[in-house]
Amino acid sequence: MSKILTITLNPAVDISTSVERVVAGPKLRCATPRVDAGGGGINISRATQILGGSSTAFVATAGRTGATLLCLLEELGVTVLPFDGPGETRQSIMITDDSTEAQYRFVLPGPVWAKEETARALSEIKEAAPKYRYIVLSGSMPPGTPDDIVSTLADIANNAGAKLLVDTSGAALKQTVSAPKHKPYLVRLNQREAENVSGRSLVNERDYIAFAADRVAAGVANVIIVGRGRDGSVLVSKDECLTCTAAEVAIKSRTGAGDSFLAALTLSLSRGEPHAIAFQWGVAAASSALTTDATALCTKASTERLRAECDIARI
Repeated sequence: MSKILTITLNPAVDISTSVERVVAGPKLRCATPRVDAGGGGINISRATQILGGSSTAFVATAGRTGATLLCLLEELGVTVLPFDGPGETRQSIMITDDSTEAQYRFVLPGPVWAKEETARALSEIKEAAPKYRYIVLSGSMPPGTPDDIVSTLADIANNAGAKLLVDTSGAALKQTVSAPKHKPYLVRLNQREAENVSGRSLVNERDYIAFAADRVAAGVANVIIVGRGRDGSVLVSKDECLTCTAAEVAIKSRTGAGDSFLAALTLSLSRGEPHAIAFQWGVAAASSALTTDATALCTKASTERLRAECDIARI
């Protein structure tokens, strides 16, 4: 049985394509599109499978787009716990301008959830939680869900003897890193999110370490990770402070790097490996994802190869 449950409450069918040049006005003839099941938790389940592990994906879907998403996951062989959500599952579109290699990402809004739908989803997650050691919540939260939903999920995970890992955004992230009633095991942020939360510019590695240490001391989570792009990442817990450099790679697409990171890290932790090793695997997988096209995630071969180039240091 899988030790990992991923949660995607606001998934999307991701469509990626390219054009010779993005200009306003005329019809732009696109290349053959790539269609993927998207959303943070889904991407983590996909990347976990790519890396040789397994997970179960709790996915909220609705309407015809939701049916398409479930078909895509079935084709990939991802084990799914489907949740019948409201409205219509959203879509996102990524277009690459071949003349500049710039990527344009358009994300359509997801359906609005009522209190009853949130309660029903939480009830189903609570029922499933005792079967797993690690529960990963990733991606944006649907409109209408309460800002403190992470705290509620942390309580569910803690009572089930599981560890909740979180990579979210918006109001849910802001609430999580302020003063949650129930703290998750781990929270990951990127540079922009860390600066928004702190309310100031974070210039160097020391600033990010101090930010993460403050949040750990405030009881936000046992572990705080901040991804810093090309500058690597920092991991801070009560007992340790780690930095890890990113591998030097030619970047094709930044999409999926964070999800690949969390997939590799969680898979490593589920195998009993310590934070330092799991952290290094995460940075290697993120580096790998940068080398793949469009919405493709990491690859196992390049993650294993790049790991040696991701240097861990204890501060």
